Amino acid sequence: MPVLSLEQLNSFLSEHFPQGDQYGVLEEVGPGSARMRLSVSDQHLRPGGTVSGPVMMGLADVAVYAALLTRIGAVPLAVTSNLNISFLRKPKACADLVAEARMLKVGRSLGVGEVYVYSGDGAEPVAQATITYAIPR
Repeated sequence: MPVLSLEQLNSFLSEHFPQGDQYGVLEEVGPGSARMRLSVSDQHLRPGGTVSGPVMMGLADVAVYAALLTRIGAVPLAVTSNLNISFLRKPKACADLVAEARMLKVGRSLGVGEVYVYSGDGAEPVAQATITYAIPR
């Protein structure tokens, strides 16, 4: 059982990170995991008709933050300390992005998570990121 439920996490994010809505909607959580969906629109596209890298990075980052909070509870000051992302394929401009995040390790001061971003119902990821969060004492 996660420390925070989906409802509790959505409430926490609404209160403490209301601008997070622009990065997607939290759909599902489990112990150390989270899934988010972003409905892609014209504002997310870069020239050439593909989803911009910063959009995928934001989605990945918030998904790992949510996965971390399922393990440590409501900690607003946990912050990203490192984000490495690989863009693997061109996402479809007309399909939702789905981020599947899971925590690899959660310690007292750092949490490391991994996230795969998919375009629509595609089986192959369009991006993969490893993200480290600093957890305040």
